[in-house]
This record gives sequence, structure tokens and C-alpha cells, in this order.
Amino acid sequence: MREQGPVRDEELVVGLDAGGTRTRALLAPARAPGAEGGRVLGEGAGGPGNALTVPPARLVEHLAEALAAAVPASARDRVVAVAGGFAGATSASPDDPGSVRARTALTAALDRLGIPAGHLGIWSDIEAAFASAPGTPADGLALVGGTGAVAMRVTGRRATTTVDGDGWLLGDEGSGFWIGRGAVRAALRMADGRGPATLLAHSVGRALGLPGACLPYDAWSREEREAYRMHLLPAVMAEPPIRLARFAPLVAEAAREKDVVALTILDEAAAHLADAVRALKPQPDERIVATGGLLGPAGPLTSRLNTLVPTLDWVPDGCQGAVALARLDHGHHL
Repeated sequence: MREQGPVRDEELVVGLDAGGTRTRALLAPARAPGAEGGRVLGEGAGGPGNALTVPPARLVEHLAEALAAAVPASARDRVVAVAGGFAGATSASPDDPGSVRARTALTAALDRLGIPAGHLGIWSDIEAAFASAPGTPADGLALVGGTGAVAMRVTGRRATTTVDGDGWLLGDEGSGFWIGRGAVRAALRMADGRGPATLLAHSVGRALGLPGACLPYDAWSREEREAYRMHLLPAVMAEPPIRLARFAPLVAEAAREKDVVALTILDEAAAHLADAVRALKPQPDERIVATGGLLGPAGPLTSRLNTLVPTLDWVPDGCQGAVALARLDHGHHL
């Protein structure tokens, strides 16, 4: 998608948001005076861009796909700076394994397309998201509530303190994964008699195509409950654990139906995210930039979290922040 082509001889920058689900690239003018700050010249998308989990060759492919769509061949020699916000990377140390992999893959993708590396900046996806907030703030707190969950203190546009973000096995409390896992656990507990009746047993079973999932969930016989368990466990175990995040929307749907179990899961998720923010010891009126579907305008945790922590500034992703960081790397004021 392209909003406006680049002007001949205009210096250009590229910002990338390389997350766990997809990679996005934006092409923009290197100089952004006044209202021109948001001008987008080209946009492209590719596959996942996590620098630690995506195999190197595939990461290069995904980056090249996004860059090729965003930067027309006629404009590639005018790119003066590229900044990438990568999941699995950090700007704290150039020797960080994720950062090394991100830089290597991005350099290879740029070389393939004939885009000069110029100023090449590698940041975490959270640092880029923080920079996407209005005014491109340099200091404050960042909170991610998506498939994973993490809170960070940002100083001088670089993350200096991290809370959680420890992955599905050890952390990410309050994340989409955590909520989805809660849905499956609630379904299992209802089926074996340890937990209360919940709409989640029906919706999880239906999502997985389990036998008996269309029957009234609160009228199962003991045999039907046992059959449900026997089919649910293999269906869930056959997929990577992180796939449990796909059940998070089912919790939001059940909560809208006033399902007590679903409401409790969402309340606890919001409390976990609030604890992560508090661990950073926010100062009065300190800015908190949030990103991730759980915290968006229609996110299931937004209103809950706003009652626990100061108002959040939500941004959809780190693309605009990466563009701003590329401009700064090239020495332009914002």
C-alpha cells in the first residue's frame, strides 16, 4: 500500500516493526518538518520477524519481502537510514544474540534489494513502539499486552529496566497466552468437577471441534465430561504451547456474557499487568505507552487496567517509532 510516491532526489528512511506475528516496513522522508511527520511514502509486510525464534534464512526472506513492497526500486538508492524494532532484540548491547541476528539478517535483506545500509539501527520492538507515541518520547514506561506481556522503563529511548517478558513457560503473566491458557484450564476443571460451570468449556470445545461441544455445557453426563477431557488434552498438546493465545478472544466473548469464570480471568490478567507497571515504580504523571491487542481501544483489558494504573497512551505498533528512530540516527531533529 502506498500513500504517496517519494519526491525525486528526496532523502528517505525506512522503519521496520518485526514482531512475532508479522513484519511491517514504512518508507518516509528523512526530513519531517511540521505536519509532514506522519507522511508515509510506502508500506510493506512480511512474515514473522522475531530475531531469536525465526530461522536466519527465513528472517532474511521476511524482511526482504516487507522492504521490497515498501521501497520502490527507483527510490532504493536514496535510503539514508534504516531502523528496525525487533522482537527478541535489544539496543542495550550490540553483542546481544538477538541484536546480532537482527543486524545480520537486515543487512542481508538490504543487500539483496540494493538498498544502502547507511545508518542502520537495531532496537527492540518495544523501544520502537514506545517511540511511536506522539512526540516520540525519550523517557517513560512501556507496557505490552499481546500474545506476550512485558513492562519496561525507557531512558534516552533505550530500555533500561525490564519486568516480566519471560516467555510462556516462566512468565508473560496477563498476556494473551496466559488468558488463553486460563480458558483451557477452566474448561478442564469444569469437566473433571474441580471448577464451576463456564461458557469457556463450550467455546473452547467448539473451537477445537470436540465431540459433544455443541451440547449444553451445564448438562453433561459424567461420560460426556470424561470424553471431553480425553479429546481436549490431545488437541491442545498437538500444537505449540504459544498457540493457546488463540483462545484469549473466547474469554473476552464469555466475559461479555457475564460468565463469572471469564470475568475473573480478565480481572486477574489486568492485575498482573498492573503489578508489572508498579514494579517499575512509576513517578506521578509519568508517561506510560501501551501496545498490544489486549490494551487497544477495544481491548478486553483496557478499561480494567485504566482503573489500576494511570492513563495509557496506546499505539498500534512500532512502525512510526522506527521511522522516527531512523531519522534521529541520520541526525535529523523530529
